[in-house]
Amino acid sequence: MEKAKIGIIGLAVMGANLARNFASRGNLTAVFNRTYQRTKDLLEAHPGENLVGVENLAEFVEVLEKPRKIILMVQAGNAVDEVIGQLMPLLEAGDYIIDGGNSFFEDTERRGREALANGVKFLGMGISGGEEGALLGPSLMPGLGQSDWKYFESLLESIAAKDFAGMPCVTAVGQGGAGHYVKMVHNGIEYAMMQLIAEIYDFNRKAKGLSALEIAKIFASANSGKSASFLADIAAKVLAHQDSVTEKPLIDLILDKAAQKGTGGWTSIESIKLGAGAEMIGEAVSARSISSFLDLREKLAGKMTSDYQQSTLEINWDNVLYIGMLMAYAQGLFLIKLAAETYNWKIDLAEVCRIWQGGCIIRSKLLINLREAYLMNTEVRHPLESEDILNIAKENLIDWRNFVLESARSGVAIPACASAYNYFLSVTSKNSPANLIQGLRDFFGAHTFERTDRAGIFHENWTN
Repeated sequence: MEKAKIGIIGLAVMGANLARNFASRGNLTAVFNRTYQRTKDLLEAHPGENLVGVENLAEFVEVLEKPRKIILMVQAGNAVDEVIGQLMPLLEAGDYIIDGGNSFFEDTERRGREALANGVKFLGMGISGGEEGALLGPSLMPGLGQSDWKYFESLLESIAAKDFAGMPCVTAVGQGGAGHYVKMVHNGIEYAMMQLIAEIYDFNRKAKGLSALEIAKIFASANSGKSASFLADIAAKVLAHQDSVTEKPLIDLILDKAAQKGTGGWTSIESIKLGAGAEMIGEAVSARSISSFLDLREKLAGKMTSDYQQSTLEINWDNVLYIGMLMAYAQGLFLIKLAAETYNWKIDLAEVCRIWQGGCIIRSKLLINLREAYLMNTEVRHPLESEDILNIAKENLIDWRNFVLESARSGVAIPACASAYNYFLSVTSKNSPANLIQGLRDFFGAHTFERTDRAGIFHENWTN
């Protein structure tokens, strides 16, 4: 009997679509779900699609070719540990377990150490593209080193989306938890980019008085320009969509209360931990949190005037979207670079920029420029160190500055964009006010300071 090349555990929509993607590329795929009825339903709905359904884990392991390659598509958390515990007695040294969910990278590192004690290799793989991407071609971020990549290269390349040059959007990101880390930061960038789009929308409806359809045209125009991206494209479509019941723009009927699943918050915490300063991502997370306090917002809003100062200043929104996206990428990529140095991962940032070009939620043409910057100088830590990337920011600075100033004058909140603008000013400033901070710290706590005119560590008797 022919053995399956890959096995999928967990057949909710993402798992089922990923299994069908593997199968449709000529890969015999074994599928298993905790409740067999879901496995049966998948097989009946898609007969003859290279899918092999089994009723128990022992049979599932038996039908896989060696070394066995098993992808877990179960809910992050305890469920992952439970499935690993059930699989371990059935596996052999050299087999692979791949967690395809959004698990925290430290959990992935722990699970990898525990599995390796039994000779089994455990790794995390970021999968971006949603349900459609899982079926038609996602961006894949497997936590693999080059020694293990040979077992997965052709298999994963067969199902991945394609970049702008037609190459598969998958690469060996780095050992263990690196794959989940890169996906975590990917999601953090996604938070920032969605908040950027939301703030442009909010300003134009409040300070410009534009309708949803008029704002949709702004994003449609931007998507045909230099800031072409998946999120700009779907923003135009969402804003232009009409409710079938009321015949009103559906966006005007959606409750302004945004949900989150944790990866954005993890990214923000990691940026603080490593000192990366990803404020734009942090503000995007905070904005979602504030949106959830609907009762509080309505109560306080009732005590405020609801009039917004109207803005007549013409702003090039393609430029604003472009530089806003650049700042989101820059903060995320710098965080990945610091993480690679901290956790001893060999992450190729040029490759990260390449595999994000297709299939994933944050894909955009700007990633071409960022990839070229890292290819030209592999020593670049921060994207703005590249002359080409810095020039992109400088060329679009006026419209970005006008957006920040006009929003403040009009009374429209743009926390992510304003923080990104201040981040840019701070990171490109030769002199910061941190000297005063050090003076204050030394005054009340004798924390010492360094001097600009001589080497050494100093403490001053400030009260003489």
